[in-house]
Amino acid sequence: MRRLNRRKTLNLVKELDAFPKVPDSYVETSASRGTVSLLAFSVMAILTVLEFLVYRDTWMRYDYEVDKDFTSKLRLNIDITVAMKCQYVGADVLDLAETMVTSAEGLVYEPVIFELSPQQRQWQRMLQQIQNRLQEEASLQDLLFKSAMRSSVTALPPREDSPSEPPSACRIHGHLDINKVAGNFHITVGKAIPHPRGHAHLAALVSHDSYNFSHRIDHLSFGEILPGIINPLDGTEKIAEESNQMYQYFITIVPTKLNTHKVYGDTHQFSVTERERVINHAIGSHGVSGIFMKYDISSLMVTVTEDHMPLWKFLVRLCGIIGGIFTTTGMIHGLAEFFVDVICCRFKLGVYRRPEVSVFSDPACIHCSSLTAHF
Repeated sequence: MRRLNRRKTLNLVKELDAFPKVPDSYVETSASRGTVSLLAFSVMAILTVLEFLVYRDTWMRYDYEVDKDFTSKLRLNIDITVAMKCQYVGADVLDLAETMVTSAEGLVYEPVIFELSPQQRQWQRMLQQIQNRLQEEASLQDLLFKSAMRSSVTALPPREDSPSEPPSACRIHGHLDINKVAGNFHITVGKAIPHPRGHAHLAALVSHDSYNFSHRIDHLSFGEILPGIINPLDGTEKIAEESNQMYQYFITIVPTKLNTHKVYGDTHQFSVTERERVINHAIGSHGVSGIFMKYDISSLMVTVTEDHMPLWKFLVRLCGIIGGIFTTTGMIHGLAEFFVDVICCRFKLGVYRRPEVSVFSDPACIHCSSLTAHF
């Protein structure tokens, strides 16, 4: 009984065989089918390699949501060089909450030379070229996200020479912790002094002839500094044509969460528009000479995630490529054979041509002809 049940089970399994084996005596081969098979195998190999390259590649996915964190502080990272002596300029932040953050809380004033050395100038040109490419090709930022450059690209390299001239500029660098509300970071003449009714700088002792707000922004960012991010103002250089010059930067900050295979952290990207003008009260151009960066924080938060094709999807696409090429090439070859058969049969070409038999060449054919006539 057990053997009988086992045989029945085996027979049932055989009936469910979806891949029946055809005897070799029933298989017919031809040169045309072999050529089509070679072409099909070549196309399958090429597409399989390309599909594997797509499987290995990654892409960036951008998700948007409302930023609900309004209580935490935001770090402002600064590295700016102004073409004035350090005792003549002051930097601070004033936001909409009437909170003033002075530069004494985290900024360093370092006397330097405004002109760059040849190595530093080459670095700046390289950074400006990257900025130009970023404006033309947005996908380049995705490449920077994925590469996660460990070296700080926007860090100005030290001078390789020892200049003999005294320092005539001031490098202001460091960071400030600011509120997550709109505000204004500015560098102007004189040190900031507390005032119960507003905000003031002690600029009366500085001569107007010494005003020179030519500046270079080596680095400006918000939040945590992460590798792979080049900010829009990094490498910017402005040369003032007049002493009473005002430079304005209008910045929109977007909170960003970066989640790639190499980097995970919270940072802030921003976009910026620029404006500059000469202060001349006689013609109605009012204001204060200096560098003003007015920032506003977006209520939306962007989550940047590096995605990868799952293995099951790669296998499904691979099976679709192989099966689709087999089926398509078989159909095309079948249609080609059908049209060839129709044309050859219509014009009686090739194997379809009726053989011409001479009745005088073979006695047997004469006999056949006489029999045919008799009947």
